[in-house]
Amino acid sequence: MLAKVLSSALIGIDAMLVDVEVDLAAGLPSFATVGLPDGAVKESKDRVKAALKNSGYDFPARRITANLAPADIKKEGAAFDLPISIGILAATGVVKTTRLREYLLVGELSLDGGLKAIRGALSIAVAAKRAGLAGVVLPVENAPEAAVVEGIAIIAATALSQVVEFLNGHDGIDPFAVDLQSLFTSGCEYGEDFSEVKGQEHAKRALEVAASGGHNILMIGPPGSGKTMLARRIPTILPRMSFDEAIETTKIFSVSGMLENGRALLAARPFRSPHHTISDVGLIGGGTTPKPGEVSLAHNGVLFLDELPEFKKNVLEVLRQPLEDGRVTISRSLLTLTYPSRVMLVAAMNPCPCGYLADPIHPCVCTPLAIHRYRSRISGPLLDRIDIHIEVPAVTYRDLSDRVEAESSRDIALRVACSRKRQAERYQGTKVHCNAQMTPRFIKRFCELDSAGSRMLELVTDRLGFSARTYNRIIKVARTIADLSDSEQIREEHIAEAIQYRSLDRKAT
Repeated sequence: MLAKVLSSALIGIDAMLVDVEVDLAAGLPSFATVGLPDGAVKESKDRVKAALKNSGYDFPARRITANLAPADIKKEGAAFDLPISIGILAATGVVKTTRLREYLLVGELSLDGGLKAIRGALSIAVAAKRAGLAGVVLPVENAPEAAVVEGIAIIAATALSQVVEFLNGHDGIDPFAVDLQSLFTSGCEYGEDFSEVKGQEHAKRALEVAASGGHNILMIGPPGSGKTMLARRIPTILPRMSFDEAIETTKIFSVSGMLENGRALLAARPFRSPHHTISDVGLIGGGTTPKPGEVSLAHNGVLFLDELPEFKKNVLEVLRQPLEDGRVTISRSLLTLTYPSRVMLVAAMNPCPCGYLADPIHPCVCTPLAIHRYRSRISGPLLDRIDIHIEVPAVTYRDLSDRVEAESSRDIALRVACSRKRQAERYQGTKVHCNAQMTPRFIKRFCELDSAGSRMLELVTDRLGFSARTYNRIIKVARTIADLSDSEQIREEHIAEAIQYRSLDRKAT
């Protein structure tokens, strides 16, 4: 007796269809699971046996073989409990096979037959729709997430017996539905606002430029100057995520098992702030079965690295390629996975180990050698990938006591959105989305300098000895400043402001 049930396995942030074939043969009672299962899948035989008996069904005393095809793809997790148990019931005639080829089944079983939540429900629903299936049967906790995918029926169940009744046509479970528009708008709210930040007008302007052009930024200042406070408010001025971006971001959190219970869609841009003790695998991703790292969890959002020199050097070095390519490729013996990592990098550091270099009140106790060692922890190639370096000085009492409310995130976000709209029109039909992604070919085509600006850039480049990469970074930032000024041509004042945002290059010379 043979039965086939459709299920799904996660490969990176996507899902692929898996045929769960269950065969009952004569012989001594046994239960074997084949098809490259991991430990959790192998242990399903004990959960399935207990769940079937406690749900009132007979467990066949036969030689049971469950095959997960294709057999060359590693299967992991407990999501195969439900399809294996339904396959056994279908092979014994308890479940009719009419609907088995129309619906995809996933779910972990508890010993009493109840269904528990799984990872990657959104990716699984997308795969089922792509395959032209009628719907997905899954635990009720995962229903809001899967229901984001339109055009496919989401059948939310709480127990194995309920799934059996549905497949036999006795229990008409209504497909689960969500209000996408409500989810998309309600999830865009942030708790912070730039109006709460006192002073630091120069830093706010630099962050506005960085958000407008998608530029990476490094803030340098003493302890307590507000670097972290500023960084946490950057998502509030970034353009709102599109629906496709929200789906892609939600899929990453879903397959990582980090999607909040009952949260169907991540409409707000993510803000990830890993501790400086993080490993390279934690930051980039990896493991025996590669999982997304912090740089992928921050996809379409902000990756904030506080106390940048305190991170291990090998950890920072692995960031170089993801920042350049916008994706992370992890190769293992069995498979190679690619995770998206299009992030805005925001970093913060002290000017010296004690933090008070050039502070007018607190004396610095660091030697020149100690300062050099501290700053040399950040390699030149990584620093070259950060477009903007700004100094964030300590806030004065006058600014702190000022009761006039500062400009809100809403007002800044409107200017950023207008700038991004100009960039979208400029790069339409290309793979470039914002000014920070421009290659030299695009710089030559879209970055026209006026005569005064060209002379200034030539003078500064020769006098300060800027590298070719720094030269290109200055032009990219100037292009963004010109977009904020609604100017098609890059003028002298735009170049002058862009040069101010290279403080480490100026000090190095």
